Amino acid sequence: MTPGFEVLTGDRIAPALDDVARLRITVFRDYPYLYDGTLDYERDYLATFAKAEGAVIVVALEEGRIVGASTGCKLSSEHEEFKQPFLHAGMDVERIFYCAESVLLPPYRGQGAGHRFFDEREAHALTLGMRQSAFCAVQRPPDHPLRPAGYTPLDAFWRRRGYAPVEGLIAHFSWRDRGENHDTPKPLQFWMREL
Repeated sequence: MTPGFEVLTGDRIAPALDDVARLRITVFRDYPYLYDGTLDYERDYLATFAKAEGAVIVVALEEGRIVGASTGCKLSSEHEEFKQPFLHAGMDVERIFYCAESVLLPPYRGQGAGHRFFDEREAHALTLGMRQSAFCAVQRPPDHPLRPAGYTPLDAFWRRRGYAPVEGLIAHFSWRDRGENHDTPKPLQFWMREL
C-alpha cells in the first residue's frame, strides 16, 4: 500500500488536526516515546502549532484517509522548551526550521514516506528563507525495560538525510509515559543540517 501525499499550509491545516492528533496518540504510544496521550491535550498542542509562523503538515493519504503526517514550522514559533537550547547556544532561531513529528501507521512504513516527509518540509523551509533544519528525538537508556527486542533507532536514516546530532543541544519536554500517572521530563537530542 503506497500512500499519496499532500502538503497543507494556511487554512488547509485546521481540518486535518484531529486526524493528526489521533495518529500522534497511536504512533507515539510505541517505544521509544511511550506516550500516553489524550485527544484534548493533542487538540490544544496542535492548535498552537497551526498558528505557528511557517506551519506545514505533509499528510500521507490512502483512499482519502490520513495514514501519516509530518509537521514543521519556524523554530522561533515553537514551544520555549525547544527554542531555549538553541538560544543558549547563541543560534538564531529565526533562521532555523523545526521539523516536528513524523507519524506513520505501520503498514505504510518502508516505502519512502520518511524521505517524502523530509523532502517536502525542507522544500517548504527554503521557501521561508530558512538556512538550517532541525528536529529532536527522545533519548531512552539502552536497557529501558520497554525497549523491544531487535529495536533499531532511525539514526542511520537521519544521517543519510544529512542530519547529525549536535553535541549538548538537548531539550527537555514532559509527557506521561504509559503506565505512569503524571508527566515526567524527557531528554530530546537535536539533530541538524544545512539546507
